[in-house]
Amino acid sequence: MTADQLTRPSDAFASAAERLLHRCDVLGGFSALSDGILRAYLTPEHAKANAQVAEWMEEAGMSTWQDAVGNQWGRYEGIEADAKTLVLGSHLDTVPYAGRYDGILGVLAAVELVADLHGRGERLPFAIEIVGFCDEEGTRFGATLIGSKALAGQWNDDWMQLQDDDGISMWSALQAFGLDPHNVRDAALNPDQLLGFWEIHIEQGPVLESLDLPVGVVTGIAGARRANIRLTGQAGHAGTTPMHLRRDALVGAAEVALAVEEIAKRAGGDIVATVGQLFARPGAVNVIAGGAMLSLDVRSQSDDERDRVLEEINDATETIAARRNLDMMWEWQHSAGAVLCDDGFQAVFAQAIADEDIIAQHLPSGAGHDAMAVAEITPMAMLFLRSPRGLSHHPDEAVIEDDVAITLSVMARALKALAST
Repeated sequence: MTADQLTRPSDAFASAAERLLHRCDVLGGFSALSDGILRAYLTPEHAKANAQVAEWMEEAGMSTWQDAVGNQWGRYEGIEADAKTLVLGSHLDTVPYAGRYDGILGVLAAVELVADLHGRGERLPFAIEIVGFCDEEGTRFGATLIGSKALAGQWNDDWMQLQDDDGISMWSALQAFGLDPHNVRDAALNPDQLLGFWEIHIEQGPVLESLDLPVGVVTGIAGARRANIRLTGQAGHAGTTPMHLRRDALVGAAEVALAVEEIAKRAGGDIVATVGQLFARPGAVNVIAGGAMLSLDVRSQSDDERDRVLEEINDATETIAARRNLDMMWEWQHSAGAVLCDDGFQAVFAQAIADEDIIAQHLPSGAGHDAMAVAEITPMAMLFLRSPRGLSHHPDEAVIEDDVAITLSVMARALKALAST
């Protein structure tokens, strides 16, 4: 290929962007809800989405298949039959009452990039495979990143016993979907055949919009730890217990929540800490709360910094509990380490953005993505697309069509750069 065959100004992808957004609307129609979008793992809606995406992949010149856990795949061969593979993709499942673009846009953007190559009769020194992951969100069975963990060789046999709200196990759901539960490990990829994994995703936050930038380079995916903090005091009559004799667990929990906010602000950097739930018991208007539980979610791209902040929160909670004569207990719910994007791929993305005369902003992802799991077997990188108002997991989730065209152009430039190395 010539040096400029993959170099396209973003306006060359205007029609592709329009088609991509129309296809997002089409997939939005495959929903278990009449008044919103819900597409969960191993459901009829999942099957319809896979079939439709396979049709679009084939139109783009790809061979297609569905793997042993329900991921949808397409392959565009490289110049040589034994060429290594660059995997592009994201997820096709949704949360209840989802938007149209979380995950889905990344899959369909990859299809448009291959369609552009195919339309010009171009092959690259490497093969491209596109994956539409079957279950990133964990909506049906509670386990997240099922599709990406399967291809990374991280399938957990305990998942087979998980049940949905109707009491259907994952084992049974796989069978009903036409898959053999005995074969799920066949979805694992051979790392030796991979060049890397690239994922395009909407930002799901307000940073790019605040900077008036259409696209940005992801530096890494934050590691998260979650816990429930339980405080126990003494319930009592609201009218007869003097203020100085109270052991009010709810007030103690409120003080802990404020301490969490202050500690995270003071830590700075990319640390975020959230108290998203607070429950009190017995929960009567005229009874002092004898018990309270608050949730805690702390995230950072540095596991060490995240854990340091957690230690400070623990110390502050102990101090508050002791001063208020409350008992304290932590219950850990979740722990995932931070995953950094490949430096070389970040540099390729940054140069491609700069070649569009756009500032190459680097930013972290606070949300989890399939790229976290794939990073176990191959270098990965992500591009974020501007999210108007930072909305995601919401029916009003949106993207800007010009941003989509720019992102496609950036990725085409990045493919050109990788092909020339």
